[in-house]
Amino acid sequence: MINNKSINDYLNDYCKLRDRQYAVYTRYAKKHCLTTNELFVLDIIWFAKNGLTQKEICERLSMNKQTANAIINKFLKLGYVEFKEIETDRRNKNIVFTSVGKIYAENIIPPAANADNKALEELSFYDIKKLVELTAKFTESM
Repeated sequence: MINNKSINDYLNDYCKLRDRQYAVYTRYAKKHCLTTNELFVLDIIWFAKNGLTQKEICERLSMNKQTANAIINKFLKLGYVEFKEIETDRRNKNIVFTSVGKIYAENIIPPAANADNKALEELSFYDIKKLVELTAKFTESM
């Protein structure tokens, strides 16, 4: 018992908060006719300076190859992304935005990132640092 609450009570509280956060992203994705995973893929491609490989997308999002491949193929067909050869590793290719994809993502990703930043700005630097540290510790324990 911690403060008359069990670990399970705290875990349930944490899960409810995590679920609410995920629901915000899901609603935002739906507003743009995307799935949450598609939104997350757009986001990490947006912030990757030189693109990233499908393997990196899978690792970053803990996503299986089939899901990542389906999302990437959808974006390829829509003309939003293309493959760019990696000079130092000819076996792999980075996924980068096309000019059309940049225009498309520009209306989706920066507003979402700004909302995330504004939410974090409500916390002190110490609280932000602790939030990241504790979330990392919890995630690694899983």
